[in-house]
Amino acid sequence: MGEENNDKPVQTDTESAGAGENGETMDSSVKYYTLEDIQAHNMSNDTWLIIHDKVYDITSFLEEHPGGEEVLLEQAGADASESFEDVGHSMDAREMLQQYYVGELHMDDRKKSTAKDVPVTNSSESSSWTMWLLPAVAAAVVGIVYRYYVFEHKSS
Repeated sequence: MGEENNDKPVQTDTESAGAGENGETMDSSVKYYTLEDIQAHNMSNDTWLIIHDKVYDITSFLEEHPGGEEVLLEQAGADASESFEDVGHSMDAREMLQQYYVGELHMDDRKKSTAKDVPVTNSSESSSWTMWLLPAVAAAVVGIVYRYYVFEHKSS
């Protein structure tokens, strides 16, 4: 707010050997931004998000977002990976995200990768069938036990 922002990408030591202009490497055109740089982009006229260590400038998408611009502005200038995954965006939404890509989060600002951060594609499928199978088996057992006792007491 009123401060001048320097959005120059940060260059890592491993990149410096083959680096070109603007922090880009000769091998690829990936730009690295620090968390501090990204946090400055948290206004409705300048909105950046981090999703899975990739940086996106979604300023032009705010008004088009089906969930409303407020949900995006709440995450502006920060890591929105968890919120993005919790909503369950479609493959079309994930592909659309690529047009807003501006770079990567600097290696020093990335979180340590843990087992729960790694997306597992089949976990939702396997957990969904166990969510109904276990109660169904329990209900069947209760029904059989109930029938047994009802018929046992009628016959005596």
